[in-house]
Order: sequence, then structure tokens, then C-alpha cells
Amino acid sequence: MKQFKLTAVVIFLFFWTESLTLPTKSQDVDNFQVTQKFIEDNVGYLTIIAFAQYVQEATLEEVEVLVKKMIEFRDKCVADRTLAECAKLANDILQKSICAMEGLPQKYNFSHCCNKSDFERRLCFLYNKKADVGFLPPLPTVDFETKCHAYQQNREFFLNNYIYEFARRNPFVFSSTLLTVAAHFEEVAKTCCGEEDKASCFGTRAAPVIQNLKALSSYQKNVCGAFMRFGPKILNSIYTAVLSQKFPQIEFKEVVSLLEDISSQYNGCCEGDTVHCIQGMSNVMSHICTKQNSISSKVKECCKKTIPDRGECIIYLDKDEKPKDLPVREAKFTDSKDVCQHRDADQENFMAEFLYEYSRRHQDLSIPELLRIGEEYENLLADCCKTENPPDCYGHAEEKFNETTEKSLKMVKQECERFQNLGKDDLKYHYLVKITKMVPQLSTEELTSLSKEIVAALDMCCVQSEQFACVDNLVDLVLGELCGVNKNQTINPAVDQCCKSSFAFRRHCFEGLKADKTYVPPSTSQDLFTFHEDLCQAQNGALQRKKERFLVDLVKLKLQSKDEELHSLLTDFTNVMEQCCKTDGPESCFSEEGPKLEAKSQAASETN
Repeated sequence: MKQFKLTAVVIFLFFWTESLTLPTKSQDVDNFQVTQKFIEDNVGYLTIIAFAQYVQEATLEEVEVLVKKMIEFRDKCVADRTLAECAKLANDILQKSICAMEGLPQKYNFSHCCNKSDFERRLCFLYNKKADVGFLPPLPTVDFETKCHAYQQNREFFLNNYIYEFARRNPFVFSSTLLTVAAHFEEVAKTCCGEEDKASCFGTRAAPVIQNLKALSSYQKNVCGAFMRFGPKILNSIYTAVLSQKFPQIEFKEVVSLLEDISSQYNGCCEGDTVHCIQGMSNVMSHICTKQNSISSKVKECCKKTIPDRGECIIYLDKDEKPKDLPVREAKFTDSKDVCQHRDADQENFMAEFLYEYSRRHQDLSIPELLRIGEEYENLLADCCKTENPPDCYGHAEEKFNETTEKSLKMVKQECERFQNLGKDDLKYHYLVKITKMVPQLSTEELTSLSKEIVAALDMCCVQSEQFACVDNLVDLVLGELCGVNKNQTINPAVDQCCKSSFAFRRHCFEGLKADKTYVPPSTSQDLFTFHEDLCQAQNGALQRKKERFLVDLVKLKLQSKDEELHSLLTDFTNVMEQCCKTDGPESCFSEEGPKLEAKSQAASETN
């Protein structure tokens, strides 16, 4: 599988499900029967995904009970589609069936959802999903010989188990993505189980599959969070920018038409409706391939491919070339005397067309930056159109846009300079301190994960020619993790304000955040400076995690301390550990050095 590109993250919506059972012959994607047959053939997998995402604690055995019921329901409806219950939404049938499972709502604490109906129940199940999956047991470690034996003995159970584990640990990922991941894992299993060195084969071939899952999970959560928090307007803005930048020769009316299908798709996918999500994906793919001549000449070759390959082909397409006769800027938005009249006649359409024109001309900018420009322009016109001479006011729009972009570029430049000057460990410690100060309410695992994601983004992007767009896109996704999907998620007032005030400018907002003033640190060090001999047994990853935990606990204890002081104390901790572990009696060394380090920490706090 190819290395996952940044373009794959922002154009993921074109990804068509790779069916585990669908024939691979070329088919017409707008054929309703093909989509319907796909759903019917995969009803078991779709049930596992929905159940495991809604009730993450449920066991595979409990999930399989519902799978059997839903397959029976499918068979009944295939035999007689005129039955009244077959006309109901599949997601409503599924949730009703989950609620009907004896003792399950009480066991897993979702009875309150079962007391609701229709839309309210669907929303309740959605809000019941937990992004932090630390409460789940760790994945069992099974040797590869055993895995291969399990796959060869019972393929169906093997795939069911993988889909179940992926779904409960990625509760907001779209059903199509999870089916694709399972399909790729089956390809890996088929190949690697025939190899002599199975472990090496699985390690090499499974890594990009997991990378894709993480990237798509982050992107889908981010866009769904924006959709649920800000509504259809922001979703349309995101995809106006995405489509126009990727396919600059597309006509505006085609963008508007595509947005209708995309919005419908997101309604199902973000809600967790697996069937609606698949149908929405199918409609988007059908639209693209039936209107390919007005979208992009490059799409044509992708649409000739078989269904499993079609979507991936579109994802990996490079951006189209801009039309040769495209002027540097569209004069009607900054030079015309009638801008305010055009805006007032149809503000939504006018602003969308501006974003379309600006995005197709600026393929080097990130999606968040294009949205910032769109918001700047909207706010500018709101002010200018109230003045006595609007053209004189909005005639300086390009200067405003350049100022905004320069500010964003400066942020990225500083981040990449930090990446160049610090090693990976020190860079991770830098962001661990920064993020812990902003959101000390999060667990060590969550904070460590966020800092690692930022470092990974800089590691990948700061060496690329399109450095700015790459960094800005990916770091914004990490901030999306903080904001979450559910609009009622709350961490602390400052973070909540950044998440809800503006989707486009939240990165600028987060950049200005300092230590959370509402957080009450622990009253004591809680044995933070009490070390034991087990530190000496920690190696590599385990040792790194102990350092990270010490640093997070230290920051939470001393939230207002300067970064330099915190980094100095981490260095002292590392030195104490190395010093004591070289002695014959580490325990006595730790009992002597630990209080010294605590005293140094207290003395530093008193001087602040």
C-alpha cells in the first residue's frame, strides 16, 4: 500500500469502500442495485461496526447475537420488501434492537438513550461514544503463527474480531473506512501467512494500513466535529475549498451540486448510521464519475477502474493544473463597485463563489488558511458595506488576506525552526509542556498522544516543499482532537472558547493560550519525587513513558512555572535516574536524591 499522502487526508471523501464480498468486475457506481447488494452482503460487518461504536464496552459475543438478528431481519426483507418494518431507517432498527437486548442497557449504562426515540435516540447514542478509549482492555498480544492459524481455520471470525476491535477503538470512523481497513488486513494476512518470517511481513505491510486508519480517523472526527458544532455552512466551506483547490477547472455550479451529496453523506456518517454512510459515499462517487468531464480529466482513468480500486485512485491523484487563462484574481470580489449589491442579493452563494475562486487560485495554501481568508472577507464586507464608500474600503481586501496568511506562515516557520533545532525527544517534551499547560485536565496518555501527533506532523511536513499547507493542515487536525466531535464536550473555558468561536481561526486562538487559570493543581507532590528501583528495569519505550509521566505530573503540579525550569527538572530527574541505577544500591540512592530534587523544585517555585 502506498505511503499515505496529505492529499489523501483532505480528499478522503472520495474513498469508496473496498467490499469484503463485492465482485471485482467493473460496475456502474450509480447503479442503486449495486449499492443495495453491497449493503445486504455486508450487513453483518455493518452491524458489528455500529454496535461496537455505540456500545464500546460490549463483548464480541454480545455483538454477534445482534449480528444474527440483523441478518435474519435482512433475509426477511429481501424475501418481502413490502413489509412495514423494512421501510424504517436501518439505524433506528439497529438501535431499537440494541435496546431490546436483555440487561444490556443497564449493564453498559445507556438506558437513558433507550428511553428516547427517533432523532433524539440517535443523537443520544452518538453523544454516548467515548473518544478516549483508555477504559478498554489492551489488545491481546498473539504471535503471528497463532493469528495465521486462526485466519485459515475461520476467516469469518478472524475478520469479525478485527472489525470489532477497530470499531470500538475508533468510534467516530466511518463504516466505509473500517471495511476498507479490514479488507486491507485480509490482504496482509493472505500474503504474510504464506511467508516464513511472518512477524517481519506483518510489521511491514500492516504499518501503512494503521497509518491510513489513524489519518482518516483524525480527519473524519475533525470535519464531523465542525459539522456538528457549526452546522452545514462550515461543512460546505470546507469542501468548497477542497474541491476547488484539488480540481481548479471544475465549474462553480458543479461544486454547489456536489456539496448537496456531500452534506447528505455527512448527515449519516457523522451520526454513525452505517447504511446511510455507505449510501452517501456511493452517491458522491456516482456524481463524480458521471460528471467527470466537468470535474477533472484525471478522474476519467480512475472511473474506468474496478470498484475496489476506483476511490483509492482518486485519492492519490495530484492536484489538477489551473486553467491557463485564469487571471491572478477574480476582480468581481474586490474591484467591482457592485460588490455589496451582489452580496446582499444572495450572501450564501456569493461567499461560496468567492471561496471557490480564491481556492482554485491558491493551491499552495492549507484548507484552514483558505477558510480564514473566506471569514476575513465576509467580516470585511460586513464592515465595508456599512460605510459611505464601500469600494474604497474593500479595495484593500488583498492586503488583509496577505496579513492573515503572513501570520499563519510565521507560526509554521517557527514550528519548523523548532523542529530543526531540537531533537525529537526535546521537541516532544516542548509540546508536552505546552499542551499540558493548556489542558491539564486530560490524562497523561491523551497529552502524550497529542504531543506525539504534533511532532509526527512536523517530522513529515517540515522537509516538504509544500511545508506551510502540510503543517497547517495536520496541526489543525490535532487541535480538532482537542475540540472533539460532540459539541457539548468541555475541557476548560479557554479551550472551549477556541473550539466554538471560529473553526477557521482556532489554530491562531490555541497559539495564544497560556496555562489554564481555572485549574487547581494538586496540593502536594503526591510522591512525584519518590523513586524506586523499578526505574532501573525500564528500557526504551517503557523508560520514555516514565519520563513523560514524570514531566506531565510535574507540569500539573507547577502549572505557572517557566518552561525552562520544567525542562531543567526533567533533566535533573534523568540524571538522578542514571546516577542511581549505576550504584549497587539504587533504592538508597533514590531515597537520598529524590528529596534533593523536590527541594530544588520548591526553591524554584518560591523564586517565581
